[in-house]
Amino acid sequence: MGREEQKEEREVLDSIFPDEIHDVSDTEYRISITLDAPEQSDEDAEPFVLVLRVQYPEAYPDIAPDLDLSTLPNAPKHDNLDVHDDKPRLLEALQATIEENLGMAMVFTLVSALKENAESLIAERLQVVQAEKDKEAAKAEEEEDRKFHGESVTRESFLAWRETFQNEMEELERRRQEDKEAEDKKKKVPKEEKKLTGRELWEKGLAGKMEEDDEGEDIVESMEITKLGS
Repeated sequence: MGREEQKEEREVLDSIFPDEIHDVSDTEYRISITLDAPEQSDEDAEPFVLVLRVQYPEAYPDIAPDLDLSTLPNAPKHDNLDVHDDKPRLLEALQATIEENLGMAMVFTLVSALKENAESLIAERLQVVQAEKDKEAAKAEEEEDRKFHGESVTRESFLAWRETFQNEMEELERRRQEDKEAEDKKKKVPKEEKKLTGRELWEKGLAGKMEEDDEGEDIVESMEITKLGS
């Protein structure tokens, strides 16, 4: 295909991409490719646009065109596609299409393949993100279910619980026995009789009685001494 044939392809592309194609020179142009948003993405997000630069070498299409990939100036960063990092992968994915179409006008086919590959890459990454979210949600739901229903009892968990329960019961019994022994010791100690003061005796009306008791004791002692003297 000579220069005239390259111009013919360029004219066809202009009819297909009237607003997306812009000439850089007679043999070079750029095509803006708007990617369709996957179902999982934010519907309100601004569409992401790739810019494919195409340059015809003299022997095109018997040899591959020179290709480069970029984004629009000041374009917002895509959450699941980085053109700088993903460019080698996306351009490499076009090699099979190039080889299949050598000798024929191929730019439209390359644009279609690039769009499909980029959208598939975004979709794959969104699936990974969604799978991680689903995993976290399932884990959280499992935790809530465990709180509501309790953990399932296994032989190991039952044996561990029984050992802990037995240790707690033994500790309670030991403490109860110690408290009982301490209480028994208190009961065996005789209480010291409190001696009342004179005022307390008077207030209770016992002062006179106490004096009478003392006098009676003196009389008895005198009688006992008289008997012994006789």
